[in-house]
Amino acid sequence: MFNRDLSEALEQIGRGKKVDTKVLAEALESALTSASKKILGSHRDIKVVIDEETDTINCFYYKSIVEAVTDKDYEVTKEEAAQLDPKFASRDIGDVVEIPVPIQSFGRIAAQIVKQVITKKVRDIERDAIFTEFESRVGEVLNGIVLRKENRNLIVDLGDAEGIIPVKEQVFRENFQVGEKIKVLIKEVNRANRNQQILLSRLDPRFIKKLFEMEIPEIGEGKVEIKSIARDPGFRIKIAVFSSDRNIDSVGACVGIKGGRIQPVVRELRGEKIDVIEWSNDMENLIANSMKPAKVIKIAIDEENRYAKVIVPDDHLPLAIGKKGQSAKLTAKITGWRIDVKGETESAQVGEDAEGQVFTADSDEGLEGAAQAGAEFAGEGAEEPEGKELMGIPGIDEKTVTNLVENGYKSLEDIGTANVGELTRIKGITRPIAEKLLEAARRAEAESGEGRDD
Repeated sequence: MFNRDLSEALEQIGRGKKVDTKVLAEALESALTSASKKILGSHRDIKVVIDEETDTINCFYYKSIVEAVTDKDYEVTKEEAAQLDPKFASRDIGDVVEIPVPIQSFGRIAAQIVKQVITKKVRDIERDAIFTEFESRVGEVLNGIVLRKENRNLIVDLGDAEGIIPVKEQVFRENFQVGEKIKVLIKEVNRANRNQQILLSRLDPRFIKKLFEMEIPEIGEGKVEIKSIARDPGFRIKIAVFSSDRNIDSVGACVGIKGGRIQPVVRELRGEKIDVIEWSNDMENLIANSMKPAKVIKIAIDEENRYAKVIVPDDHLPLAIGKKGQSAKLTAKITGWRIDVKGETESAQVGEDAEGQVFTADSDEGLEGAAQAGAEFAGEGAEEPEGKELMGIPGIDEKTVTNLVENGYKSLEDIGTANVGELTRIKGITRPIAEKLLEAARRAEAESGEGRDD
């Protein structure tokens, strides 16, 4: 019999766990089948069926009617079959009959097996429901808490589930601690294998867009549109915005009075600099806007090759290019064009048609400075080992340098962009060491005559 208490228990479980009772009934059938095979033998062809209308559990296995039994597990005589159930008396030799098995005879072993299977089934259904919900939320930004670190990956508590931020989806200058609150973008839900994962990101371009939508009402309401985003993770972002409403200042709406609106985004990005520029369908205007505050004298456009030559005053050349080519590289990313930058004097000397410093959306860091007129952005010659410059600082050993490089601080210039708090979050970096590193960075900056390009 299918006990009425058990029926009600399944309904309660279904309501409490938001699981369909029919699914639980199927799980119960599977559990009882498993228990039956363990008790009666896995070689038997056993079947368990729950009849919800009559509240009965029917367990049986199959046997063929034969004249003489040679295998008692699979065969039965006509007389034996009739003794088991009178309705089998009309069956003929060769027919297959269902031999009933009383569920009550299974005892505690069956009850334990049923409990285990039902518990696992409910857990699996709950997990599937959670992952299905997160699949529908891909692209959203959620709040979480850093639970732990595993091989430099961050495991984040999202409330109903855990997500992972792989190293490749982290900003190398950020260093979150266990227990710290964190905003993350749901990048992907991976259900291809048994180890289902919710992949998170703070590097995906959609993360920046969502932060602006959350903090800037005009963007969230669709009155201001984000047209393009270019990012040098951990350092600077250029974001091009546009509004079809002439009464709305799209840049002002994003920045706010004294930067009040954009500051929450800057804080969330751990101080990453953000340039908000006005989008234009006219490429000359867009490039000029992206180059600001550098003044642009002339822009020559080659639409067929998506190539632009930009001439700026000599004293604005470092500003137009930026430290390590950052500003020009981001302009190339935000426009999708190759950008050739020249100073006014150089342009007059070699001619406007001569190629200057060319920047593309795929350019790697390697520009040594604005003084390298006519040099390709990718640079020339072999690269020095990462962190070599730091090895020359007194009191800084190789292990410390390795920890710095792993966290993105590969040179004194990189160190100069940090503060004591950021450096001391790195393993092995004490406050005295951090201060020594910053002093070395300041000294190197003063000696080279380079100032920060804000």
